[in-house]
Amino acid sequence: MAYYDTIYLVAGDTKPDLKFTIRDSNTAVVGLVLDPDDVTTWAPINISNTTIRVKFRALGSSTILDTMTCTNSTPYSDGKCYMEWGATTLDVAAGTYEGEIEITYDSGAVMTVFDKLKFKVRGEF
Repeated sequence: MAYYDTIYLVAGDTKPDLKFTIRDSNTAVVGLVLDPDDVTTWAPINISNTTIRVKFRALGSSTILDTMTCTNSTPYSDGKCYMEWGATTLDVAAGTYEGEIEITYDSGAVMTVFDKLKFKVRGEF
């Protein structure tokens, strides 16, 4: 299983918001040659008429601790969205956590991003 770069956080915080660009690894950006190892060559996915969620859990656990809904940016065709942490989502013990991005279309179709997010949370002072 592949992970994106680790995101470092502090327990009890509610920031930073996380910004994502949802991309299609099978389609090149217009004018570029598709490179499977270079995400900047992947075309953004149109995320209009979708709901994007991030599921959050402790690494190695199957228990979902929270699910946050992302806000789509406009224009929707650029694949950009952002996620705000819930008021108590990061009220967790120090440790390593992971997240999964799931896109649900208005039709009911679901697409889950293959790679996961990884979070390292340290305790507060």
